[in-house]
Amino acid sequence: MNSETIIPKTIESKTILNTIPIMKKITLLSILAVFVISCNDKNATPPVAAAPLLPVLSIKSSDAVTDAEYPAALQGAVDVEIRPQVSGNLERIYVDEGAYVTKGQTLFKINERPFREQLNNALANLHAAEAAYLNAQLEVDKLTPLVQNKVVSDYQLKTAKASQKIAVANIEQAKAMVGSARINLGYTNITAPVSGYIGRLPKKQGSLVSATDIEPLTNLSDVHEVYAYFSLGETDFIKFKSAYAGNTLGDKIKKLPPVTLILADNSDYPQLGKIDMVDGQFDKNTGAITVRATFPNKNGTLRSGNTGKIRLGVQHDDAILIPQSATIEMQDKVFVFTVNKENKVNKMPITISGKSGTNYLIKDGVKSGDQIVLSGIDKLQEGQLIQPEKPKAAIAQIIN
Repeated sequence: MNSETIIPKTIESKTILNTIPIMKKITLLSILAVFVISCNDKNATPPVAAAPLLPVLSIKSSDAVTDAEYPAALQGAVDVEIRPQVSGNLERIYVDEGAYVTKGQTLFKINERPFREQLNNALANLHAAEAAYLNAQLEVDKLTPLVQNKVVSDYQLKTAKASQKIAVANIEQAKAMVGSARINLGYTNITAPVSGYIGRLPKKQGSLVSATDIEPLTNLSDVHEVYAYFSLGETDFIKFKSAYAGNTLGDKIKKLPPVTLILADNSDYPQLGKIDMVDGQFDKNTGAITVRATFPNKNGTLRSGNTGKIRLGVQHDDAILIPQSATIEMQDKVFVFTVNKENKVNKMPITISGKSGTNYLIKDGVKSGDQIVLSGIDKLQEGQLIQPEKPKAAIAQIIN
């Protein structure tokens, strides 16, 4: 047995604490306190998070109009090439590129001197034919009494009358030549066949022009109204015919609602158009049929060659609509969160068949009477409990 005196533990601990400086005592006590609190927290039960308060909408079926957009090419009501009909030097150009001209206004002048001389020559031939006719008539008048008195034979009179008929034919031919010369002379003055806007002027004053030129003198577009041509595939065309009332295609066209033209900058053309023509057959190369919509263009905002899109509305009865903001897209699928009787949410995939304004037209996935979460869906989990809240009246009115 050790002869050393044994010091009790309590006495040893107090002795040790008494030997530690005051600041170190405070630090040690703090560490001990944190250790004790952390041990107590591990044994405590964490508080339960409150169910989030989210707006919930009860789905109702209603009539809706969905929009389908189709690329369109625009043309003026009349797009015509201005070409010379006679050959000659381009003597004058009376208009500038892009100018607006009225029907009958002079656009170009071809040197007319050669054609005026052709007219004078034709007139001279006409006068000669008329004189020949008078001479033949005198011969007939002279021989007629002689034949009646049997002074000369009947053969001479018949010959004179044949010469007279030849003279009449020559007059008619000469008149035709005069008319042709007048027409050619008139072709030297080129006028606008319709009112509209002048295109580019590739030929300059002094150029030699001909009716066989590949390039026209200019193009003239009458754009007081414009035609927007777009195409429907076979499937779209079948839907198009079945969506509107009418026994024949003509009846359906008359009952079609107005259509909207979307310009190249994605803005809407302020005036609505009307579909007034469907092509008689499908294009065998593209498998599509051409449809025409007419738009008024009094101010000349639209020009031939413009492009855009036609927005065509299709009526749907008893459709299911939900706002796009109530959906979430994951892996090329669209989902909504439905709410069951226990106020728990379920992620439900939906099939979209079109758009109506800011709403989706639903083909499959939800039905009338189902409840969906309108907002705050980005943080929801499958089976999570929520507190349903009625949406604001304004929002509910827009949706329903």
